[in-house]
Amino acid sequence: MIRMEQKVTRLPVGRVARPQKKKRRGGIDAIFLVLVLVLLCIGLVMMFSASYASAYYYEGNSFFYITKQLQFALIGLAGMFFLSVLDYHIFHRLVVPIFIGTTGLLILPRLMAPIAGVYRWIYIPGVGTFQPTEIAKFALVICFAHIVSLNYKRIKEVRYGLVPFLLVIGTFLAITLGLQRHVSASIILFTMAACLMIIGGSNKKWLLAGVAMAIALGAVLVFFTDFLQHVMPRIEGWIDPFSDVQGSTYQTAQSLIAIGSGGLMGLGPGNSKQKYLYIPEPQNDFVFAVVCEELGWVGATLIILLFALLVWRGFVIAMRAGDKFGSMIAVGITLQLAIQTLLNIAVVTNTFPNTGISLPFFSYGGTALCMLLGEMGVVLSVSREAVLQKAQN
Repeated sequence: MIRMEQKVTRLPVGRVARPQKKKRRGGIDAIFLVLVLVLLCIGLVMMFSASYASAYYYEGNSFFYITKQLQFALIGLAGMFFLSVLDYHIFHRLVVPIFIGTTGLLILPRLMAPIAGVYRWIYIPGVGTFQPTEIAKFALVICFAHIVSLNYKRIKEVRYGLVPFLLVIGTFLAITLGLQRHVSASIILFTMAACLMIIGGSNKKWLLAGVAMAIALGAVLVFFTDFLQHVMPRIEGWIDPFSDVQGSTYQTAQSLIAIGSGGLMGLGPGNSKQKYLYIPEPQNDFVFAVVCEELGWVGATLIILLFALLVWRGFVIAMRAGDKFGSMIAVGITLQLAIQTLLNIAVVTNTFPNTGISLPFFSYGGTALCMLLGEMGVVLSVSREAVLQKAQN
């Protein structure tokens, strides 16, 4: 038998060994990463299937949308892997610039010419447009995680557990709802804020204060602006989606027809009929209707299950995080993914009034996809840190 002896480094008498700084070599959460990549691949395939007809008709190139989306995906993946090895605590130190910069970006569209009649996009010549509300979702998570991690021992006090949160979410909502009239983004931001305050340990009664603030803001918009004229047609169309199929409810009606046509097993990949200029811009918010038509109830359920598994794994990473800041970041990003997925599917199935909410990994859009993949990288960074700390202990 051959004996393997461990080599021991002996120090001269009187010398004290200095602890060496360990490198960040913790392994990322493989399950989370695989789920992200699987959903991304399925999303790209389904987005191409949903978009090639309208791309050919409007752009003269069936590969117009998928080519751009693939470019966005590659940029997003590069950002994801970069952020997965970056120490997420850097956002702790940059929270004030992130908040100020995001606020400025949210205001900027109002200073530009409207796009499609609304002030929600920033146009960069030679590059294209991007939607700053996607950045605001991430900024909200960072700000709330920062507040909770600093004040979680005093989170029950109004000064630490309510005022800072209201300052952040109040600023963002005042811009997205008041200036941009972006109802869907405001709903997501408000829901994320309420959930993060509860999870962070704030007094649950204070949630009533937030709801009261939202109601008061809504009342101002309804009675002192023309906001109600913008919202009411969507609510009426939600109540009766076939009341005006040639007008305001056209998109919802076509979506429901697509879902019904898919049945149990679907018409097969690529065989959707509603994507042939019936569903307006099927590559965007209503891509899930094409998924239901082509893959049926079974395929749609499997995709929902993949989203559910990703959300579950995100919460597992949050519970295993090495500190409060990392835990809140993972929770916040996972909540954003869950809320957005749930609302998109609810809109497509007419369970919720029609609003412009994209489906993560599936809907066409460079800002949303790149930001989403970047956020997945931050969650992976949290998981890497947790594994590293566990190994050190």
